[in-house]
Amino acid sequence: MSQPSGVEFPPWLGRPPAPINRSLWHPLWTFRATHAKASRMSVNTFGRIFRFTTWGESHGPALGAVVDGCLPGLAIAESLIQPFLDARRPGQNRFTTQRQEPDQVKILSGTFEGKTTGTPISLMIENTDQRSKDYSEVAKAYRPGHADYVYDAKYGFRDYRGGGRSSARETAARVAAGGVARLVIPEVSILAYVTEIGGDAIDPANFDAAQVSANPFFCPDAKAAARWEEKVDAARKSGSSLGAVVECVATGVPVGWGAPLYGKLDADLAAAMMSINAVKGVEIGDGFAAARLTGEQNADIMRPGSNGNPHFDANHAGGILGGISTGQPVVLRVAFKPTSTILTPQPTITRDGTATELLTKGRHDPCVGIRGAPVVEAMMALVLADHKLLHRGQCG
Repeated sequence: MSQPSGVEFPPWLGRPPAPINRSLWHPLWTFRATHAKASRMSVNTFGRIFRFTTWGESHGPALGAVVDGCLPGLAIAESLIQPFLDARRPGQNRFTTQRQEPDQVKILSGTFEGKTTGTPISLMIENTDQRSKDYSEVAKAYRPGHADYVYDAKYGFRDYRGGGRSSARETAARVAAGGVARLVIPEVSILAYVTEIGGDAIDPANFDAAQVSANPFFCPDAKAAARWEEKVDAARKSGSSLGAVVECVATGVPVGWGAPLYGKLDADLAAAMMSINAVKGVEIGDGFAAARLTGEQNADIMRPGSNGNPHFDANHAGGILGGISTGQPVVLRVAFKPTSTILTPQPTITRDGTATELLTKGRHDPCVGIRGAPVVEAMMALVLADHKLLHRGQCG
C-alpha cells in the first residue's frame, strides 16, 4: 500500500505493512511522526494552558521568558513583578554570589494601557556583570558536579561561560514569569522559606513567618538564622558549599485543581521543582516520612465543616489527594544540593578524556538553596495558575 499523499515516512518508521486499512494507518502514522518530531525538539517550555518559555544564558546579553495563555484584562506592570526578582537578586549580602546584577525586568509585549491583552507576554532581564574570563579553564575540562560533560556529550559542544543554560542564572526568568502567574491566582498566597542548611534544621516551635523577610536566609526561625550565619560564613571562607531544604506553602488553593491520572497537581509540582537547577529531591506533604507512619497515623480525618466543606484534622497529604487539591494548604519541600563550584582543586578529565585537576574560579553562592526560595515560590505559582485554567476549561 502506498503512503498517504504528500507524506514522507521518516526512516525509522518504515513503510506501512501490507495489507492495512488506509483510514487506520494515516492517524497512526500522524501520531507517531508528530511524537518523533516533538522528541527532537528542545524542551524549554512548561505548562499546558498557562505556558512559559525561558530563554537566554548566564553570560549572554540578556535572559527572559515568554508567558502565553495569560488571561486578558489583568492589571500588570513591571513594578508588580520586580519585588519577586529583588528577593532572588544576587550580591545582596556576603552569603550569596557577589555577582552584581540589578535584575530589572522589562515587559516587551502582551500588554496595553496597563493590562494584559491575552497575547504572549515577553519579559527581559539584561545581564550586566558577566566575567567570562573566569571560565577559560572550564572550556578545556569538565567541572565535577556540573552539567558540563552531559551537555557536551548530548550536543557536541557547550557554552562554558558560567554553564550557559544550566546555570542557576536562568531561574531569574522563572521568577519573572512567576510574577505574571500570581496575577492569575490572586486568591492564593504563597510563601517559601529555608528550613535547613547543611543539616542544621529550624525548630518548628520557633516558626515566625515575619522572620522570613527579616534575615538573609529566608528563615522563619531567628535562632536558626543566627546559627546559619556562622555556618555559611565558614563554608564561604573555606571555599566550600552547603545544601539546603526549602519548604513552600500555598494557601487559598480551592478544592478541585489537578486532574487524574496524568495531570495530577502533585506530579506537575514535582516536575516543576525538579526542573530547578541544583534540586535533587521533592516531597509533597509528609513525603518520605509518610512511609514510616501507619494507616491510622497518616489518614487526614475529615469531619463536618462550615459551608458544606469538610474539616480536616491533619494535612499529611500536603493538600492534594488523588492528584487533586483538597482545599487545604498545598505543602511541599525541595532539597538543594551543595553548590558544585568549590575552591578546592578536583580531579576530572579534559574534553579529550585526559586526566587533569581543575580549580574553578568565578563568583558563586556558598549555598544555592538560599536564593532558591523565591524560585520555588515562582514555580508553585506557575503550576497553580496553569491548573486553575485547566480546571476552568474542564469544569467551568
